[in-house]
Amino acid sequence: VAAMKAEGIEYDERIELLDDITYPRPLDELLAHCFEVYCRTNPWAADGHPAPKSVVREMWEHGLTFKEFVSLYGLTRTEGAVLRYLSDAFKALRSGVPAAARTEELTDIVEWLGELVRQVDSSLLDEWEQLTSDDQPTDVPVMVPVRPLTGNERAFTAMVRNALFRRVELLARRRWDELGALDAASGWTAQRWEALGQEYFAEHDEIGTGADARGPAMLIFDRAPGVWRVRQILDDPARDRDWGIDVEVDLAASDEEGAPVIRVVDAGMLG
Repeated sequence: VAAMKAEGIEYDERIELLDDITYPRPLDELLAHCFEVYCRTNPWAADGHPAPKSVVREMWEHGLTFKEFVSLYGLTRTEGAVLRYLSDAFKALRSGVPAAARTEELTDIVEWLGELVRQVDSSLLDEWEQLTSDDQPTDVPVMVPVRPLTGNERAFTAMVRNALFRRVELLARRRWDELGALDAASGWTAQRWEALGQEYFAEHDEIGTGADARGPAMLIFDRAPGVWRVRQILDDPARDRDWGIDVEVDLAASDEEGAPVIRVVDAGMLG
């Protein structure tokens, strides 16, 4: 609205233009077509309407935790609805995707999403797992202890990877203040990140943020007891791969926080 006002667009026209603004709907046309075809042989489903959203996709691609996503969009008063949506998305992915379509990346996403929901409110998943498990007696309530975050290593690894890639994206977009907000406690203030960024961009024009940049080849893990040491390699256009971010992940603190607790140790060019 502010941008349209600045451009001198009249009120009535602004209202009309606002009607065309909506949230991201990935694969909207494809899903609508597939649903139409499906309804031809399953007319009972016609009462439903596909409503694609980009919530899980955005959280995964930008490495957002539940708290960060709620804060980003000011959803404090409706965070219960967000959590229920994420829980439903996890159940759909876990039980609705055919085995032939399951890839390693999809498995990582399912594990990450399930653990994210569990750390916020384990009762949502515990109740569902009891209902869908053939081994659970129906007449005896089962109390499932809350599993520590690091107890699911695959999901925790995905969370750490996402958290590091978020820093890569912010560095690529030169968002020094947001980087400082993440890492000031470990001594990496906005000013320090900016100095590093200026040094990097004096040598390279950009930092890659595509599929290769977030792949496993760009990460080096040292999983020691109690603390993980990880290096996130930056995808520079020259493919020298000599710039990166070194962090330590405190496992005990991560279990207590319910999210990876990361301390930046160093960042810059390898010696």
